[in-house]
Amino acid sequence: MTLQVDDLTIAVRESAQRRTLQLTVERDQSLVLTTPPDTNPQRLEAFVRRKQPWIYKKLAEKALMQKQIRIKRYVQGEGFLYLGRHHRLNLVEAQETPLKWLNGRFHLRQDARPEARRHFIRWYSERGKQWLWQRVKVFSARLEVKPAGIKVQDLGYRWGSCGKGEMLYFHWKTILLPARIAEYVVVHELVHLHEPNHSEEFWLRLERAMPDYETRKLWLAEHGMDVEGI
Repeated sequence: MTLQVDDLTIAVRESAQRRTLQLTVERDQSLVLTTPPDTNPQRLEAFVRRKQPWIYKKLAEKALMQKQIRIKRYVQGEGFLYLGRHHRLNLVEAQETPLKWLNGRFHLRQDARPEARRHFIRWYSERGKQWLWQRVKVFSARLEVKPAGIKVQDLGYRWGSCGKGEMLYFHWKTILLPARIAEYVVVHELVHLHEPNHSEEFWLRLERAMPDYETRKLWLAEHGMDVEGI
């Protein structure tokens, strides 16, 4: 269900667990309104109209963030995220691999700087696959599902996806998020093995598996852009 208020198009999601209305601005600037079941449409519209100044402010902030994303320069001492923490870059003259992570720092070979972004994406993808697969195995047991495997790649604005054959896909940038937020992405996709759509039962299953999922989801919507710029 969607709600149209002036130039705003809002996806409406009912949740049996909610007692109040909650509006979030997602990473891709889409709007989601979470409501208690059977909420009067007039109440929804009135709520959105009261929130319009806040909505436009948030949309403007996200648009500005997209324009002001700092592109990495791959210079000595520059910070790079890994599981929510910044780690400094150290440029070295010689090492076996173009990029490696050692003693809490990234080490990039000087002659690899022209292709530094590609090396970082490869490192994040490989490390992400290892870390995410471990979390998938832990939560799969709790949810009683058996995914066929995972793939880590560029998914555009999506953090994860549940594909055919029960294969799970994750954006390589997921490994840049704090661990507890990356775990939310994992559990979200695992629940899709039970419920392919974002139905009420989907959110109930997600809440049973991760009672504080709404807090993590909200953090991701508000701060997910922080991992851009690689």
